[in-house]
Amino acid sequence: MPRIVTVNDQMQQGYTYECTAPVGKEFHPEFQPALTPKELLALGIFGGCYMNDCREEFPEDWFENARLSPGKRDPSLNYYKVEASQSLAMWEDMGWIHPDDPRGWFQWYCRYFMGRRVPEEDLRQIRRWKGISRHVGAIKKNCTPGDESCRPKQRQALLHWAYDPRIL
Repeated sequence: MPRIVTVNDQMQQGYTYECTAPVGKEFHPEFQPALTPKELLALGIFGGCYMNDCREEFPEDWFENARLSPGKRDPSLNYYKVEASQSLAMWEDMGWIHPDDPRGWFQWYCRYFMGRRVPEEDLRQIRRWKGISRHVGAIKKNCTPGDESCRPKQRQALLHWAYDPRIL
């Protein structure tokens, strides 16, 4: 039975979407993220300021160990303790933001994980996710395996996209 979610946060008021897939299941075969949204939030992403006003939309347990900033972005909350994000304005300028997900890729991933399916947008975001894998190759080429101090910005960026750079 589909679930209907209504969003009322700082960026969306009265936005509704339908979840038709089971939570965390039935992903597109080409989309195999290494980490769940809950795991990403606990590790530390986006300087801790990504999900502060939209906690009601997602499971409470996602936030039990989340590294969140009460105010502005704080890179010390990131797993690699570095800034590895571009501004939302830059993402908008590049045309990477879909109106349904004004916060960008991670918001899409959280909603996809929860079971929302928007076929055309899902394929676009999965192509973008696959494109980020080029950073895996750069780390493997330039770093000693297991040396997490090598290329921390690239590693943090991979983490933002649900790749697990800790295993490289």
